[in-house]
Amino acid sequence: MGLSEQLAEKKADSKKRIPAEIQKIMSSSTNALKERSLGAKAVQNGSTLPNFTLPDVHGKKVSLNDFDSDFLIVSFYRGGWCPYCNMELKALQDVRTKLKSLNTELIAISPETPDNSLSTSEKNELFFSVLSDMDNVYARSLGLVFKMPKDLQAVYDKFGIKVAKHNGNEDYELPMPATYIVNTEREIIYSFVPEDYTERLDPETILEVLGKAKS
Repeated sequence: MGLSEQLAEKKADSKKRIPAEIQKIMSSSTNALKERSLGAKAVQNGSTLPNFTLPDVHGKKVSLNDFDSDFLIVSFYRGGWCPYCNMELKALQDVRTKLKSLNTELIAISPETPDNSLSTSEKNELFFSVLSDMDNVYARSLGLVFKMPKDLQAVYDKFGIKVAKHNGNEDYELPMPATYIVNTEREIIYSFVPEDYTERLDPETILEVLGKAKS
């Protein structure tokens, strides 16, 4: 089963389990982002991905310029508390060997603190760079950041999801789960920026894009 099918199955299961009034709050937040066309306003194809210097799970500073592969996949995720994020990270790990054969490297970025990023990396047995974008500084420069509404904050708190603790601040800001494919010039050749947090770029699509770019 591919990632898209897994996500759809997870979403259907959640609808069965989560009370209607809570589903309404969650869908309202997503619809508000769609109404603002937040994804379309973010950095898109043809743009140059700006440089960054962010700490990895061990606190080591990592820069975009440290990567010299033909292609680079940069995936933003909300946090290790998000089941959809974990499914995506695992799916990316599963195709890592295929990506390496295409001289492509992976980076995952979230607003979690390095300690929490380490937990996410270990939990999902990831063998690629997982970076902490504290206070969403880098994600904000790409137009990916939004603030969680108060009612959604309350829902997450009820679920036991402590976003503030994971992120080390009280901003309650998250990035959209964007994925960018960039070349050696750091030009974005493919972008996927959904407002809906249950949607992710399927690794099979990534492999297709890379295959065409290499040919």
